[in-house]
Amino acid sequence: MLKLISLKLVSALSILGLLAACASQPHQADYTAFKKAQPRAILVLPPVNETADVKASSSVLSQMTLPLAEAGYYVIPVALMDETFKQNGLTTPNDIEQVAPAKLRDIFGADAVLYSKITQYGSVYQIVDSTTVVAASAKLVDLKTGDVLWQGLGSATGKEVGMNVNIGGGLVGMLVQAAVRQVAHSLMDEGHEVAGLTSARLLSAGPPNGLLYGPRSPKYGTD
Repeated sequence: MLKLISLKLVSALSILGLLAACASQPHQADYTAFKKAQPRAILVLPPVNETADVKASSSVLSQMTLPLAEAGYYVIPVALMDETFKQNGLTTPNDIEQVAPAKLRDIFGADAVLYSKITQYGSVYQIVDSTTVVAASAKLVDLKTGDVLWQGLGSATGKEVGMNVNIGGGLVGMLVQAAVRQVAHSLMDEGHEVAGLTSARLLSAGPPNGLLYGPRSPKYGTD
């Protein structure tokens, strides 16, 4: 009986060890299509805004060029992209996303297009705390073939960019602190700064799940 229990215990420990090993290894994105396409120039479209904050799309869009450039890609100037669509009567992200990839390639000469979506933007109030949260997703699509080269998620909070107000005094102090933060978030447009961190995380390069480094990066071809 004791021997049977020992065998079961060893078996259980082995299974737990295997599960722990699997959990410790991050999921590796499939870069097959990305490496085949080897995009050099990227067109960034205005993010589709699924939040109630009308500033969300322009705020996130204004900060997406930097991480892509740092990753080694040429990014079609946002002002050029925006004016081109306006001249053709397209003023909303939803309408712009309906333009066929082949047409985008003809107009802008880019190799790939970045589609993105903002799922959260603004203050989150939780009884005794308050912060700003910005969350977004994105996918990179080959303008020649229409293949999805990469997909990713990114999010950040106001606590991570140092915009906090600390007030002592136990529970009452915590409630007051939450209220003060709520007002401060609105007055300072904290979302824009948090959006910068979200964009950096969303579009960072390097495995296991980031973009591949572009041809302008010294790390090109190493991932």
